[in-house]
Amino acid sequence: MENINYFFTNKDDGNIAYHVGDIKENVDKNREELSKKYSFDLEKLIYMNQVHGNNVQVVDEDSARLIEDCDGLITNSKGLTLMVMVADCIPIIFMDKKKGVVAAVHAGRNSTFQKIAQITANKMIDKFLCKPSDIEVIMGPSIGKCCYEVNDELKNIVKTSFGEEFIKGNNIDLQGINTMLLNDIGVVNISIANTCTKCSNEPYFSYRVDKKCGRFAGLVTIK
Repeated sequence: MENINYFFTNKDDGNIAYHVGDIKENVDKNREELSKKYSFDLEKLIYMNQVHGNNVQVVDEDSARLIEDCDGLITNSKGLTLMVMVADCIPIIFMDKKKGVVAAVHAGRNSTFQKIAQITANKMIDKFLCKPSDIEVIMGPSIGKCCYEVNDELKNIVKTSFGEEFIKGNNIDLQGINTMLLNDIGVVNISIANTCTKCSNEPYFSYRVDKKCGRFAGLVTIK
């Protein structure tokens, strides 16, 4: 069994993203502090230019540190740390401790509609021979169905593509949709953070609360 570390940052760790108008030195410092706090090698951090799609890339020691046009990363390389950055979208961590395979995924509305969680699990199964029953999934803090209000067009997409049970009033349940998509391929070991980034008053960035906010992150490393 592989020793796998994962964690989710919060506002106390500062903004982790370069793309939100923060000063580069601030982000550098926040990432450096993070690497000390959680004991990972900053030189081996791989993150994404996230575009709300369903492109999931397998990475290793030879990969670039910034993967362009990507919303999911998978590796079986020890010592690499994969990072997903969010502020309301779901940061999803995948782990197969038996095979030593991990993934970090950005599942916002568009990526969820494009089945990114299912695509990630299927890649783990196809490329690394992971068994669905061995894949553990952790959905980190994100906007909940309590607060995720959308327009009628998006509601209809959910109704026709996934089912009416994921709609309540004008709100939709992204965690529920992702759970169903994973269950459909036999991935059932799923835990969901019961923390809404918008209304919980917990220290997480929320785009719905402040469009100029920073980003927190989910990170995972095979030690």
